[in-house]
Amino acid sequence: MKAFASFSGGKESVLSCYRATKLGINISYLVNMTSCDGRYCRSHGISWEVLRIQAEGIGIPVIQGKTTWRDYEERFKRVISRMEKEGIRAGVFGDIDLQEHRCWVERVCSEVGIKPILPLWGEEREQILKEFIKVGFKAIIVATKADLLGKEWLGRRIDEEFLKDLKTLGIDLCGERGEYHTFVFDGPLFRKPMKIITGKRVLKRNHWFLEIVPKEGVG
Repeated sequence: MKAFASFSGGKESVLSCYRATKLGINISYLVNMTSCDGRYCRSHGISWEVLRIQAEGIGIPVIQGKTTWRDYEERFKRVISRMEKEGIRAGVFGDIDLQEHRCWVERVCSEVGIKPILPLWGEEREQILKEFIKVGFKAIIVATKADLLGKEWLGRRIDEEFLKDLKTLGIDLCGERGEYHTFVFDGPLFRKPMKIITGKRVLKRNHWFLEIVPKEGVG
């Protein structure tokens, strides 16, 4: 079965892609919605250029959909409708257990004739993180809610120590409600690892963001 993957560059979207490929699903495209100027990913604030290089490392083309939050649904449906015409019949999503997200995914996909696939749905957060670490994915924290996790968390690797610290704080282990966001730069889904350099830390609207720069692009 040919499918696209709704893709943020973070741990759940990458792990769900990995799971889908293990099930024999052919991920033909990664879909990422960006700001209206196309410079930044709408979900995690990662630059489009960084995400494009990440997709090259994975070896799957990424399709950009420019949008505001107001017309996000309309633009998203427009992007995936074009894929349906190419014989793509399914979409892979990284949601875990937020029912309102699943309802949105199922409704939007049904309206354009796409079958939604949620490989991580209903699983324990700790087991998801442990699998992510065990199979060899490498990721860092690129955004946090400032009132929950300070800027010192930016750039931290997703590993067993990270998991232990989150459990101590009582933070949602997968950050499902936006407590933190990640960026994956290596692992079994990648054909070649991505080399990155971390840049400045910026506080915007009560969220800390970490700038990511591809090492290949540093002059």
